[in-house]
Amino acid sequence: MDFSYSEEQQMLQDSISKFVAQDYDFDTRKKIIQTPEGFSTENWKLFADLGWLMVPFGEADGGLGGSATDLMVVMEELGKGIVVEPYLACVVMAGGLVAELGSEQQKQEILGPVMAGERQLAFAFAEAQGRYNLADVGVRAQQQGDDWIVDGHKAVVLNGEAAEQLVVSVRTAGDRTDAAGISLLVIDAGAPGVTRKGYQTVDGQRAAEVTFDRVTVPAGAVLGPVDQALPAIEKVIDRATLAVCAEAVGAMEVTYKKTVEYTKTRKQFGVPLAKFQALQHRMAEMFMEYELARSMLLMAAMQLDASDGLAPKAVSAAKNRIGKAARLIGQEAVQLHGGIGVTEELDIGHYFKRLTTIQFIFGSGDYHLQRYQQ
Repeated sequence: MDFSYSEEQQMLQDSISKFVAQDYDFDTRKKIIQTPEGFSTENWKLFADLGWLMVPFGEADGGLGGSATDLMVVMEELGKGIVVEPYLACVVMAGGLVAELGSEQQKQEILGPVMAGERQLAFAFAEAQGRYNLADVGVRAQQQGDDWIVDGHKAVVLNGEAAEQLVVSVRTAGDRTDAAGISLLVIDAGAPGVTRKGYQTVDGQRAAEVTFDRVTVPAGAVLGPVDQALPAIEKVIDRATLAVCAEAVGAMEVTYKKTVEYTKTRKQFGVPLAKFQALQHRMAEMFMEYELARSMLLMAAMQLDASDGLAPKAVSAAKNRIGKAARLIGQEAVQLHGGIGVTEELDIGHYFKRLTTIQFIFGSGDYHLQRYQQ
């Protein structure tokens, strides 16, 4: 089986790789995460100009018709720079839902500005009681004439602070954990009754707690059929899970390589750390875990592109395996660097934080192991 990239994928990979190497060094990233937005609007516009924001969308929607493998290429390279621009939240998640369920008019009104880098979106789906159950939706939307009245609270909304529009999962029928009765609404972030409390997460990203207090939403803001949004949400979250897995693989590659280079220069008892056999074994294990993780990532991407019934299981298998690899590589990197490995001044600690966070985004390893067994 041929695992090599196509010419277009290689060009995409080279483009992002050059950006990370030349324009997104660690000091630049530190300055970016301290800005009020938490990301660079100039970089976001550059992403749009280079066509990166068009990659996941179909050609009929004005995109490049990118496959899951194309998305993997993008996220792996962004992961190497632990890039904080909200590609996952805006393009993959919220944009993916609009592409999946939106009418032609909705796609034209929303996706065009997103791909042009002119509009920020966020997908508000997580709730405090929900854990990783996408069907556990407590935010209620009740129909009142031609409008919907929304009440409730969404937690840890990635890019929720900067988003101009929120794609929100709401309960329109049934009990709180029913699979049926879930709908999606596109709500203006500045609408009366919407309250957002933004904060920085441990890995340098931005998120928000969003509260809806009798927010009036017009009927035209519903994405897809009422009460039947869960299958589309599950599909998009699987794709987003693949995306963070790819990001983790990119971050792991940089982490283990930086660790190997460090041990060649750091001396103990007058001898480079890389000369100690016990440490060589640990670094060899880091390399093997990285290679295994990347193989699982490729398998999951191909299953998603095949669009068969095995795709969810493949994504869960990859998330479980990559989560374990991320933990081992991150912890070993910190330990082999010593005390400096956890300081704010060294990039290894920041890679470790992002890898640790990715282990629990969209489900922990234990959750995905159970999902795989079902």
